[in-house]
Amino acid sequence: MNPNPDGRTLSQLFGDSLSQLAKLIQNEIDLARAELREKVVLARGAIGLIASGAVLLVPALVLILFGIATWLITLGLAAPLAYLCCGLGAAIIAFALVWVGARRLSGDALKPTATLDEIRRDKMVAKELAR
Repeated sequence: MNPNPDGRTLSQLFGDSLSQLAKLIQNEIDLARAELREKVVLARGAIGLIASGAVLLVPALVLILFGIATWLITLGLAAPLAYLCCGLGAAIIAFALVWVGARRLSGDALKPTATLDEIRRDKMVAKELAR
């Protein structure tokens, strides 16, 4: 084998490139770990928001709903219908809170996008090295 200008053989150069590729892969794994830790923190925050919203909303809604139902009854609406309207309003608000929290837990929000992009680039580099 003919050495190149810096004195290394082709097999040495290939070995060096494989070594660099291994280091790159290890760096990508480290990046993935860091990004997944970040996503776990994001998930905890979303779950905390859902739980906090549920805990704090219940007593407030009960009082508000009783007030609205009483107001509707004084306007002449039948009591069962007034309570039904208030219950439906509360259900809509609760659904909105759960929906926002669930969106924050979606697969797209938790996907380690930076790591996946780096892995795609590394795959292309590895294909170029293999040529």
